[in-house]
Amino acid sequence: MHILFNRYQETRRKFLTRAIAAIAATGLPAWYEKEAIASERALDAERPRRLGPNDTIQFGLIGCGGKKGGFRQGLNDAHAAASKAGCKVVAVCDVDRTHCADAANEFGPGTKQYHDFRDLLADKTIDAVIIGTPDHWHVQIAIAALRAGKDVYCEKPLTLTIDEGKKLVRVAQETGRVFQVGSQQRSDPRFRLACEIVRNGLIGKIKTVTAHLPTGPTGGPFQPQPVPEDLDFDFWLGPAPADPSILHGDVIDDVIFNFWRSPVAEPNLLPDYFPERVYGNFRWWLDYSGGMMTDWGAHHNDIAQWGLGTDHTGPVKIQGFGRGPTIGVNCYNTFPEFDIYSTYADGTVLHTTNQGENGVTFEGENGTVFVSRSRIEASDPKLLTTPLPPNAVRLYVSNDHMQNFIDCIRSRKETICPASVGHRSATICHLGNISLRLGGKILYWDPEHETFHNDPVAEAMLSRPRRRPWLL
Repeated sequence: MHILFNRYQETRRKFLTRAIAAIAATGLPAWYEKEAIASERALDAERPRRLGPNDTIQFGLIGCGGKKGGFRQGLNDAHAAASKAGCKVVAVCDVDRTHCADAANEFGPGTKQYHDFRDLLADKTIDAVIIGTPDHWHVQIAIAALRAGKDVYCEKPLTLTIDEGKKLVRVAQETGRVFQVGSQQRSDPRFRLACEIVRNGLIGKIKTVTAHLPTGPTGGPFQPQPVPEDLDFDFWLGPAPADPSILHGDVIDDVIFNFWRSPVAEPNLLPDYFPERVYGNFRWWLDYSGGMMTDWGAHHNDIAQWGLGTDHTGPVKIQGFGRGPTIGVNCYNTFPEFDIYSTYADGTVLHTTNQGENGVTFEGENGTVFVSRSRIEASDPKLLTTPLPPNAVRLYVSNDHMQNFIDCIRSRKETICPASVGHRSATICHLGNISLRLGGKILYWDPEHETFHNDPVAEAMLSRPRRRPWLL
Protein backbone atom coordinates (compact mmCIF):
# COMPACT_ATOMS: atom_id res chain seq x y z
CA MET A 1 0.00 0.00 0.00
CA HIS A 2 2.81 2.38 0.89
CA ILE A 3 4.47 1.72 -2.46
CA LEU A 4 1.27 2.51 -4.32
CA PHE A 5 0.89 5.71 -2.32
CA ASN A 6 4.42 6.81 -3.21
CA ARG A 7 3.84 6.00 -6.86
CA TYR A 8 0.72 8.13 -6.80
CA GLN A 9 2.65 11.02 -5.27
CA GLU A 10 5.41 10.65 -7.84
CA THR A 11 2.89 10.58 -10.67
CA ARG A 12 1.17 13.72 -9.34
CA ARG A 13 4.53 15.54 -9.21
CA LYS A 14 5.19 14.53 -12.81
CA PHE A 15 1.73 15.72 -13.75
CA LEU A 16 2.30 19.12 -12.16
CA THR A 17 5.65 19.42 -13.94
CA ARG A 18 3.97 18.65 -17.26
CA ALA A 19 1.14 21.07 -16.47
CA ILE A 20 3.61 23.91 -15.82
CA ALA A 21 5.35 23.19 -19.11
CA ALA A 22 2.07 22.94 -21.00
CA ILE A 23 0.74 26.25 -19.70
CA ALA A 24 4.05 27.96 -20.39
CA ALA A 25 3.87 26.76 -23.98
CA THR A 26 0.61 28.67 -24.47
CA GLY A 27 2.45 31.98 -24.14
CA LEU A 28 0.23 33.16 -21.28
CA PRO A 29 1.67 35.63 -18.74
CA ALA A 30 3.67 34.30 -15.79
CA TRP A 31 1.14 35.53 -13.23
CA TYR A 32 -1.56 33.42 -14.82
CA GLU A 33 0.66 30.33 -14.95
CA LYS A 34 1.46 30.64 -11.23
CA GLU A 35 -2.18 31.03 -10.24
CA ALA A 36 -3.22 28.03 -12.34
CA ILE A 37 -0.56 25.81 -10.78
CA ALA A 38 -1.47 27.02 -7.27
CA SER A 39 -5.09 26.11 -7.95
CA GLU A 40 -4.04 22.70 -9.26
CA ARG A 41 -2.02 22.06 -6.09
CA ALA A 42 -4.98 23.09 -3.94
CA LEU A 43 -7.14 20.56 -5.75
CA ASP A 44 -4.39 17.98 -5.38
CA ALA A 45 -4.57 18.35 -1.61
CA GLU A 46 -8.20 17.18 -1.73
CA ARG A 47 -7.58 14.07 -3.82
CA PRO A 48 -7.40 10.58 -2.35
CA ARG A 49 -3.96 9.77 -1.02
CA ARG A 50 -4.19 6.00 -0.84
CA LEU A 51 -4.70 3.76 -3.84
CA GLY A 52 -5.26 0.08 -3.24
CA PRO A 53 -5.32 -2.71 -5.83
CA ASN A 54 -9.06 -2.23 -6.33
CA ASP A 55 -8.85 1.51 -6.82
CA THR A 56 -7.78 1.41 -10.47
CA ILE A 57 -10.46 3.10 -12.56
CA GLN A 58 -11.44 0.64 -15.28
CA PHE A 59 -12.71 2.22 -18.48
CA GLY A 60 -14.84 0.90 -21.32
CA LEU A 61 -14.78 2.61 -24.71
CA ILE A 62 -18.00 2.68 -26.76
CA GLY A 63 -17.51 3.86 -30.32
CA CYS A 64 -13.84 3.40 -31.07
CA GLY A 65 -13.44 4.76 -34.57
CA GLY A 66 -10.38 3.77 -36.52
CA LYS A 67 -8.76 3.72 -39.92
CA LYS A 68 -11.95 3.94 -41.96
CA GLY A 69 -12.88 7.55 -42.57
CA GLY A 70 -10.05 8.79 -40.37
CA PHE A 71 -12.37 9.23 -37.37
CA ARG A 72 -10.84 8.04 -34.10
CA GLN A 73 -11.90 10.53 -31.44
CA GLY A 74 -13.08 7.72 -29.20
CA LEU A 75 -9.66 6.08 -29.37
CA ASN A 76 -7.95 9.40 -28.67
CA ASP A 77 -10.07 9.93 -25.57
CA ALA A 78 -9.45 6.39 -24.36
CA HIS A 79 -5.69 6.72 -24.79
CA ALA A 80 -5.84 9.96 -22.80
CA ALA A 81 -7.58 8.08 -19.99
CA ALA A 82 -5.21 5.12 -20.13
CA SER A 83 -2.22 7.46 -19.82
CA LYS A 84 -3.35 8.69 -16.40
CA ALA A 85 -2.25 7.23 -13.10
CA GLY A 86 -4.51 4.51 -11.77
CA CYS A 87 -6.53 4.12 -14.95
CA LYS A 88 -6.89 1.30 -17.44
CA VAL A 89 -8.99 0.66 -20.55
CA VAL A 90 -10.28 -2.89 -20.10
CA ALA A 91 -13.00 -3.12 -22.77
CA VAL A 92 -13.90 -1.68 -26.16
CA CYS A 93 -17.13 -1.76 -28.15
CA ASP A 94 -17.83 -0.97 -31.78
CA VAL A 95 -20.34 -2.10 -34.40
CA ASP A 96 -17.44 -2.30 -36.86
CA ARG A 97 -15.61 -5.52 -35.98
CA THR A 98 -12.36 -4.40 -37.58
CA HIS A 99 -12.33 -1.17 -35.58
CA CYS A 100 -13.18 -3.08 -32.43
CA ALA A 101 -10.37 -5.59 -32.91
CA ASP A 102 -7.86 -2.87 -33.79
CA ALA A 103 -8.82 -0.90 -30.69
CA ALA A 104 -8.45 -3.96 -28.46
CA ASN A 105 -4.96 -4.49 -29.87
CA GLU A 106 -4.03 -0.89 -29.04
CA PHE A 107 -4.88 -1.42 -25.36
CA GLY A 108 -3.10 -4.71 -25.03
CA PRO A 109 -3.77 -8.38 -24.26
CA GLY A 110 -6.88 -9.12 -22.27
CA THR A 111 -8.86 -6.13 -23.52
CA LYS A 112 -12.44 -7.33 -23.87
CA GLN A 113 -14.34 -6.78 -27.11
CA TYR A 114 -18.06 -6.06 -27.35
CA HIS A 115 -20.29 -5.30 -30.32
CA ASP A 116 -23.38 -4.33 -28.32
CA PHE A 117 -22.95 -1.47 -25.87
CA ARG A 118 -25.51 -3.04 -23.54
CA ASP A 119 -23.21 -6.01 -23.00
CA LEU A 120 -20.33 -3.70 -22.09
CA LEU A 121 -22.55 -1.77 -19.66
CA ALA A 122 -23.53 -5.05 -18.00
CA ASP A 123 -19.85 -5.69 -17.18
CA LYS A 124 -19.61 -4.96 -13.46
CA THR A 125 -15.84 -4.55 -13.59
CA ILE A 126 -16.16 -1.33 -15.64
CA ASP A 127 -16.34 1.88 -13.61
CA ALA A 128 -16.57 4.51 -16.34
CA VAL A 129 -17.27 4.69 -20.05
CA ILE A 130 -16.10 6.90 -22.87
CA ILE A 131 -18.68 7.47 -25.61
CA GLY A 132 -17.13 8.25 -29.00
CA THR A 133 -20.01 7.22 -31.26
CA PRO A 134 -21.71 9.37 -33.90
CA ASP A 135 -23.97 12.02 -32.40
CA HIS A 136 -27.28 10.22 -32.89
CA TRP A 137 -26.17 7.55 -30.39
CA HIS A 138 -24.81 9.84 -27.64
CA VAL A 139 -27.88 10.29 -25.46
CA GLN A 140 -29.23 6.75 -25.83
CA ILE A 141 -25.95 5.22 -24.65
CA ALA A 142 -25.24 7.90 -22.04
CA ILE A 143 -28.60 7.38 -20.33
CA ALA A 144 -28.12 3.61 -20.34
CA ALA A 145 -24.62 4.04 -18.89
CA LEU A 146 -25.79 6.36 -16.12
CA ARG A 147 -28.54 3.93 -15.16
CA ALA A 148 -26.00 1.11 -15.18
CA GLY A 149 -24.03 3.01 -12.51
CA LYS A 150 -21.17 4.12 -14.77
CA ASP A 151 -19.49 7.51 -14.79
CA VAL A 152 -19.57 8.96 -18.31
CA TYR A 153 -17.25 10.91 -20.59
CA CYS A 154 -19.27 11.71 -23.73
CA GLU A 155 -18.00 13.43 -26.84
CA LYS A 156 -19.52 16.65 -28.15
CA PRO A 157 -21.94 17.69 -29.44
CA LEU A 158 -23.69 16.06 -26.51
CA THR A 159 -27.07 15.74 -28.22
CA LEU A 160 -28.84 15.36 -31.55
CA THR A 161 -32.00 17.15 -30.37
CA ILE A 162 -33.00 19.53 -27.60
CA ASP A 163 -35.63 17.23 -26.11
CA GLU A 164 -33.25 14.30 -25.71
CA GLY A 165 -30.80 16.64 -23.99
CA LYS A 166 -33.46 17.56 -21.44
CA LYS A 167 -33.99 13.87 -20.73
CA LEU A 168 -30.27 13.25 -20.32
CA VAL A 169 -29.87 16.12 -17.86
CA ARG A 170 -32.70 14.72 -15.74
CA VAL A 171 -31.14 11.24 -15.65
CA ALA A 172 -27.70 12.65 -14.82
CA GLN A 173 -29.21 14.52 -11.88
CA GLU A 174 -31.24 11.51 -10.72
CA THR A 175 -28.35 9.05 -10.81
CA GLY A 176 -25.71 11.37 -9.36
CA ARG A 177 -23.00 9.91 -11.59
CA VAL A 178 -19.98 11.94 -12.72
CA PHE A 179 -20.43 13.26 -16.26
CA GLN A 180 -17.94 15.05 -18.48
CA VAL A 181 -18.74 16.44 -21.94
CA GLY A 182 -15.78 16.43 -24.32
CA SER A 183 -15.74 20.24 -24.65
CA GLN A 184 -12.03 20.33 -23.97
CA GLN A 185 -11.60 24.06 -24.66
CA ARG A 186 -12.82 24.63 -21.09
CA SER A 187 -9.60 22.96 -19.99
CA ASP A 188 -7.44 25.34 -22.05
CA PRO A 189 -6.07 28.25 -19.95
CA ARG A 190 -6.34 30.61 -22.94
CA PHE A 191 -10.10 30.22 -23.10
CA ARG A 192 -10.40 30.44 -19.32
CA LEU A 193 -8.44 33.70 -19.20
CA ALA A 194 -10.52 35.20 -22.03
CA CYS A 195 -13.73 34.32 -20.19
CA GLU A 196 -12.41 35.70 -16.89
CA ILE A 197 -11.55 39.00 -18.59
CA VAL A 198 -15.11 39.14 -19.90
CA ARG A 199 -16.78 38.01 -16.67
CA ASN A 200 -14.92 40.69 -14.69
CA GLY A 201 -16.11 43.47 -16.99
CA LEU A 202 -12.63 44.44 -18.15
CA ILE A 203 -13.85 45.19 -21.69
CA GLY A 204 -17.14 46.66 -20.51
CA LYS A 205 -20.62 45.40 -21.22
CA ILE A 206 -20.52 42.76 -23.93
CA LYS A 207 -22.33 43.77 -27.11
CA THR A 208 -21.48 40.89 -29.44
CA VAL A 209 -19.77 37.53 -29.21
CA THR A 210 -18.72 36.01 -32.53
CA ALA A 211 -18.13 32.28 -32.81
CA HIS A 212 -16.06 31.78 -35.96
CA LEU A 213 -16.49 28.23 -37.31
CA PRO A 214 -15.08 26.52 -40.39
CA THR A 215 -17.15 26.22 -43.56
CA GLY A 216 -18.90 22.86 -43.93
CA PRO A 217 -18.49 20.56 -46.93
CA THR A 218 -20.92 19.94 -49.75
CA GLY A 219 -21.20 16.71 -51.70
CA GLY A 220 -23.40 14.30 -53.61
CA PRO A 221 -25.43 12.79 -54.95
CA PHE A 222 -23.76 9.62 -53.72
CA GLN A 223 -24.33 6.09 -54.95
CA PRO A 224 -25.30 3.14 -52.73
CA GLN A 225 -22.70 0.45 -52.12
CA PRO A 226 -22.71 -3.04 -50.56
CA VAL A 227 -22.50 -2.98 -46.78
CA PRO A 228 -18.98 -3.99 -45.60
CA GLU A 229 -18.94 -7.46 -44.08
CA ASP A 230 -17.37 -6.24 -40.84
CA LEU A 231 -19.96 -3.49 -40.22
CA ASP A 232 -23.30 -4.09 -38.51
CA PHE A 233 -25.02 -1.29 -40.41
CA ASP A 234 -28.39 -1.88 -38.79
CA PHE A 235 -26.84 -1.37 -35.34
CA TRP A 236 -24.82 1.63 -36.59
CA LEU A 237 -28.07 3.22 -37.77
CA GLY A 238 -29.75 2.56 -34.43
CA PRO A 239 -32.40 5.17 -33.62
CA ALA A 240 -31.81 7.18 -36.80
CA PRO A 241 -34.65 7.10 -39.35
CA ALA A 242 -34.56 4.40 -41.99
CA ASP A 243 -35.91 6.85 -44.58
CA PRO A 244 -33.01 9.28 -45.22
CA SER A 245 -34.01 12.91 -44.78
CA ILE A 246 -34.05 15.06 -47.92
CA LEU A 247 -33.93 18.85 -48.17
CA HIS A 248 -36.07 20.03 -51.08
CA GLY A 249 -36.51 23.59 -52.31
CA ASP A 250 -39.64 24.00 -50.18
CA VAL A 251 -37.92 23.93 -46.82
CA ILE A 252 -40.96 24.26 -44.57
CA ASP A 253 -42.86 21.47 -46.32
CA ASP A 254 -39.78 19.30 -46.06
CA VAL A 255 -39.50 19.98 -42.34
CA ILE A 256 -43.11 18.96 -41.80
CA PHE A 257 -42.47 15.78 -43.79
CA ASN A 258 -39.30 14.88 -41.98
CA PHE A 259 -40.42 15.64 -38.44
CA TRP A 260 -44.14 14.88 -38.51
CA ARG A 261 -44.18 11.79 -40.70
CA SER A 262 -44.12 9.49 -37.65
CA PRO A 263 -45.07 10.87 -34.24
CA VAL A 264 -43.96 7.74 -32.38
CA ALA A 265 -41.16 5.94 -34.19
CA GLU A 266 -39.82 4.95 -37.56
CA PRO A 267 -40.57 1.45 -38.82
CA ASN A 268 -37.71 -0.96 -38.41
CA LEU A 269 -36.40 -0.77 -41.97
CA LEU A 270 -32.87 -0.73 -43.30
CA PRO A 271 -31.98 1.89 -45.92
CA ASP A 272 -29.37 1.72 -48.64
CA TYR A 273 -25.78 1.90 -47.46
CA PHE A 274 -23.66 4.87 -48.51
CA PRO A 275 -20.01 5.03 -47.42
CA GLU A 276 -20.37 8.82 -47.36
CA ARG A 277 -22.92 8.55 -44.52
CA VAL A 278 -20.84 6.63 -41.99
CA TYR A 279 -17.56 6.93 -40.10
CA GLY A 280 -16.31 10.54 -40.11
CA ASN A 281 -18.84 11.71 -42.68
CA PHE A 282 -21.85 11.26 -40.38
CA ARG A 283 -21.46 14.93 -39.37
CA TRP A 284 -22.86 16.19 -42.68
CA TRP A 285 -26.25 14.45 -42.44
CA LEU A 286 -29.15 15.75 -40.37
CA ASP A 287 -30.18 12.19 -39.52
CA TYR A 288 -27.01 11.72 -37.47
CA SER A 289 -25.64 15.17 -36.66
CA GLY A 290 -26.00 18.90 -37.33
CA GLY A 291 -23.13 19.79 -39.64
CA MET A 292 -20.50 22.36 -38.78
CA MET A 293 -23.04 24.13 -36.58
CA THR A 294 -22.89 21.30 -34.06
CA ASP A 295 -19.37 20.05 -34.82
CA TRP A 296 -17.37 23.23 -34.14
CA GLY A 297 -20.36 25.20 -32.88
CA ALA A 298 -20.55 22.97 -29.82
CA HIS A 299 -17.02 24.15 -28.97
CA HIS A 300 -17.17 27.87 -29.65
CA ASN A 301 -20.78 28.50 -28.60
CA ASP A 302 -19.83 26.71 -25.38
CA ILE A 303 -17.06 29.25 -24.76
CA ALA A 304 -19.49 32.08 -25.53
CA GLN A 305 -21.84 30.70 -22.88
CA TRP A 306 -18.97 30.39 -20.39
CA GLY A 307 -17.83 33.96 -20.97
CA LEU A 308 -21.35 35.36 -20.74
CA GLY A 309 -22.13 33.41 -17.57
CA THR A 310 -25.14 31.78 -19.20
CA ASP A 311 -24.28 28.10 -18.73
CA HIS A 312 -27.77 27.28 -17.45
CA THR A 313 -29.88 29.46 -19.72
CA GLY A 314 -29.72 30.68 -23.31
CA PRO A 315 -30.91 33.19 -25.91
CA VAL A 316 -34.49 34.38 -26.27
CA LYS A 317 -34.50 35.10 -30.01
CA ILE A 318 -32.75 33.27 -32.85
CA GLN A 319 -32.54 33.91 -36.57
CA GLY A 320 -30.34 32.09 -39.04
CA PHE A 321 -29.32 32.83 -42.60
CA GLY A 322 -27.36 30.36 -44.69
CA ARG A 323 -26.45 28.94 -48.04
CA GLY A 324 -28.18 25.61 -48.15
CA PRO A 325 -26.65 22.24 -48.93
CA THR A 326 -26.71 20.59 -52.33
CA ILE A 327 -30.31 20.06 -53.43
CA GLY A 328 -31.16 16.46 -54.21
CA VAL A 329 -31.39 12.95 -52.90
CA ASN A 330 -28.40 11.36 -51.16
CA CYS A 331 -26.42 14.59 -50.80
CA TYR A 332 -24.90 16.10 -47.68
CA ASN A 333 -27.82 18.03 -46.19
CA THR A 334 -26.39 20.18 -43.40
CA PHE A 335 -25.71 23.87 -43.97
CA PRO A 336 -22.10 24.62 -45.01
CA GLU A 337 -22.39 28.42 -44.71
CA PHE A 338 -24.38 30.30 -42.10
CA ASP A 339 -24.88 33.39 -40.00
CA ILE A 340 -26.88 32.74 -36.85
CA TYR A 341 -27.87 35.62 -34.57
CA SER A 342 -28.85 34.53 -31.05
CA THR A 343 -30.04 37.38 -28.84
CA TYR A 344 -30.04 37.13 -25.05
CA ALA A 345 -32.49 38.83 -22.71
CA ASP A 346 -30.00 41.63 -21.93
CA GLY A 347 -29.51 42.43 -25.62
CA THR A 348 -26.17 40.65 -26.08
CA VAL A 349 -25.91 38.98 -29.49
CA LEU A 350 -24.06 35.74 -30.19
CA HIS A 351 -23.16 35.63 -33.88
CA THR A 352 -22.25 32.15 -35.08
CA THR A 353 -20.71 32.27 -38.53
CA ASN A 354 -18.45 30.40 -40.93
CA GLN A 355 -16.52 33.61 -41.60
CA GLY A 356 -13.29 34.76 -39.96
CA GLU A 357 -10.43 33.08 -38.12
CA ASN A 358 -11.44 29.97 -36.20
CA GLY A 359 -12.01 31.11 -32.63
CA VAL A 360 -14.18 33.33 -30.45
CA THR A 361 -14.29 37.13 -30.33
CA PHE A 362 -15.82 38.98 -27.36
CA GLU A 363 -16.64 42.59 -28.24
CA GLY A 364 -17.38 44.91 -25.34
CA GLU A 365 -18.04 48.62 -25.02
CA ASN A 366 -14.40 49.21 -24.03
CA GLY A 367 -12.45 46.65 -26.07
CA THR A 368 -12.23 43.16 -27.54
CA VAL A 369 -10.69 39.79 -26.76
CA PHE A 370 -10.06 37.06 -29.34
CA VAL A 371 -9.17 33.51 -28.33
CA SER A 372 -8.47 30.32 -30.24
CA ARG A 373 -6.66 27.05 -29.65
CA SER A 374 -3.39 28.65 -30.69
CA ARG A 375 -3.48 32.21 -29.35
CA ILE A 376 -5.19 34.90 -27.28
CA GLU A 377 -5.06 38.62 -27.97
CA ALA A 378 -6.80 41.72 -26.66
CA SER A 379 -7.35 45.23 -27.99
CA ASP A 380 -5.40 46.42 -24.96
CA PRO A 381 -2.40 44.11 -24.28
CA LYS A 382 -2.46 45.15 -20.61
CA LEU A 383 -5.61 43.06 -20.23
CA LEU A 384 -3.42 39.99 -20.62
CA THR A 385 -0.43 41.13 -18.57
CA THR A 386 -2.14 42.72 -15.57
CA PRO A 387 -3.11 40.21 -12.84
CA LEU A 388 -6.76 40.06 -11.90
CA PRO A 389 -7.57 41.58 -8.49
CA PRO A 390 -8.01 39.30 -5.46
CA ASN A 391 -11.79 39.75 -5.49
CA ALA A 392 -12.14 38.95 -9.20
CA VAL A 393 -14.55 36.36 -10.53
CA ARG A 394 -12.52 33.21 -11.06
CA LEU A 395 -13.65 30.27 -13.14
CA TYR A 396 -13.26 26.52 -12.64
CA VAL A 397 -9.61 25.59 -13.19
CA SER A 398 -8.83 22.55 -15.32
CA ASN A 399 -5.71 22.23 -17.44
CA ASP A 400 -6.37 18.67 -18.61
CA HIS A 401 -9.91 17.66 -19.59
CA MET A 402 -9.55 13.92 -19.09
CA GLN A 403 -7.63 14.38 -15.84
CA ASN A 404 -10.45 16.58 -14.59
CA PHE A 405 -12.91 13.75 -15.29
CA ILE A 406 -10.70 11.25 -13.48
CA ASP A 407 -10.18 13.55 -10.49
CA CYS A 408 -13.94 14.00 -10.22
CA ILE A 409 -14.51 10.25 -10.40
CA ARG A 410 -12.30 9.99 -7.30
CA SER A 411 -13.68 13.03 -5.47
CA ARG A 412 -17.32 12.74 -6.72
CA LYS A 413 -17.30 16.46 -7.45
CA GLU A 414 -18.83 18.04 -10.54
CA THR A 415 -16.68 18.22 -13.67
CA ILE A 416 -15.85 21.38 -15.56
CA CYS A 417 -18.42 20.50 -18.24
CA PRO A 418 -21.29 18.41 -16.84
CA ALA A 419 -24.31 17.25 -18.85
CA SER A 420 -26.38 20.32 -17.98
CA VAL A 421 -23.72 22.62 -19.47
CA GLY A 422 -23.13 20.50 -22.58
CA HIS A 423 -26.87 20.36 -23.20
CA ARG A 424 -27.26 24.15 -23.11
CA SER A 425 -24.31 24.70 -25.46
CA ALA A 426 -25.66 22.14 -27.92
CA THR A 427 -29.10 23.75 -27.67
CA ILE A 428 -27.80 26.98 -29.19
CA CYS A 429 -26.50 24.99 -32.17
CA HIS A 430 -29.81 23.15 -32.60
CA LEU A 431 -31.80 26.40 -32.41
CA GLY A 432 -29.65 27.84 -35.18
CA ASN A 433 -30.21 24.79 -37.36
CA ILE A 434 -33.96 24.92 -36.78
CA SER A 435 -34.08 28.53 -37.96
CA LEU A 436 -31.98 27.65 -41.00
CA ARG A 437 -34.25 24.74 -41.89
CA LEU A 438 -37.27 27.01 -41.55
CA GLY A 439 -35.87 29.39 -44.14
CA GLY A 440 -34.45 31.99 -41.74
CA LYS A 441 -37.53 32.23 -39.56
CA ILE A 442 -37.24 34.31 -36.37
CA LEU A 443 -37.68 31.98 -33.39
CA TYR A 444 -38.70 33.14 -29.93
CA TRP A 445 -37.29 30.84 -27.27
CA ASP A 446 -38.12 30.44 -23.59
CA PRO A 447 -34.81 29.26 -22.07
CA GLU A 448 -36.36 28.60 -18.68
CA HIS A 449 -38.96 26.11 -19.93
CA GLU A 450 -37.00 25.22 -23.09
CA THR A 451 -39.93 25.71 -25.43
CA PHE A 452 -40.83 28.00 -28.34
CA HIS A 453 -43.46 30.69 -28.00
CA ASN A 454 -46.57 29.77 -30.02
CA ASP A 455 -44.70 28.02 -32.82
CA PRO A 456 -45.94 24.43 -33.34
CA VAL A 457 -43.76 23.79 -36.40
CA ALA A 458 -40.56 24.75 -34.55
CA GLU A 459 -41.78 22.94 -31.44
CA ALA A 460 -42.08 19.72 -33.45
CA MET A 461 -38.39 20.02 -34.30
CA LEU A 462 -37.30 19.76 -30.68
CA SER A 463 -37.30 16.00 -31.14
CA ARG A 464 -36.93 13.43 -33.92
CA PRO A 465 -38.73 10.19 -34.78
CA ARG A 466 -36.74 7.24 -33.46
CA ARG A 467 -36.53 3.84 -35.09
CA ARG A 468 -37.74 0.92 -33.01
CA PRO A 469 -36.64 -0.41 -30.58
CA TRP A 470 -34.47 2.61 -29.73
CA LEU A 471 -37.04 4.76 -27.95
CA LEU A 472 -36.14 7.04 -25.05
